[in-house]
Amino acid sequence: MRLNFQVQGDGFPLIILHGFLGSLDNWRSVSKRLSVSYKIYNVDLRNHGQSPHDEIMSYPIMGDDLREFLDEHQIFEADMLGHSMGGKVAMQFALEHPARVAKLIVVDIAPKDYPPSQRSLLQALRDVKLQTFRSFGEIDAALAPAVRSPVLRQFLLKNLARDVGTFRWKISLDALIKNYDELTKNIVVREPFNKPTLFIRGGQSKYIQDEDLTIIKQLFPQAEISTIPNAGHWVHSDASSEFLQIVNGFLA
Repeated sequence: MRLNFQVQGDGFPLIILHGFLGSLDNWRSVSKRLSVSYKIYNVDLRNHGQSPHDEIMSYPIMGDDLREFLDEHQIFEADMLGHSMGGKVAMQFALEHPARVAKLIVVDIAPKDYPPSQRSLLQALRDVKLQTFRSFGEIDAALAPAVRSPVLRQFLLKNLARDVGTFRWKISLDALIKNYDELTKNIVVREPFNKPTLFIRGGQSKYIQDEDLTIIKQLFPQAEISTIPNAGHWVHSDASSEFLQIVNGFLA
């Protein structure tokens, strides 16, 4: 699959992978600031952003997408940064192709199964009849009873595209609903990734618990853990300056 991407900067390549229901647009600001020192490849994962849609979706398959991407762009080795679902894709790829990852950064996700906490969110998106609305504001209001957080609604509305006279989802909602249980699963592990690895977690997020540190160290023996106290799950947005300082320090 030929993934959509944006590239900027020069230097050693750094691949950035967004989270579930996100896109490369969520990382534009971070990418721009990191491109001062690195050649940034900001990528849309399958069924997200402007990348192709496919009815099959799993971490091994998305890891294969990433391998094809590196092959296509003749990138033999790169640093890799992934957030949430993108963090699992990055971990999967690093475990399967360790020679092609120099340093790995995983943002607010652990190598474990998670409960299906986003299923109601997907259903809320499915229930919105896009053809009946004329503005983003109307769709925002329609989502409000099911998605009470204005910040989360604005994040979700970034997945909307406006065609002539109507709206559509850029994400493949059908594929995400069909494969959602697969996306809650852990990555597939064969051998540990024994290279420099950094896990960044938000102090106000529950995605990486203290009890997860044991399995993190087993699979990523060189892992460092950095906690940003005042950040939630979207660490790079909640505390961008501190996040960038930690990332730059690790990569340097």
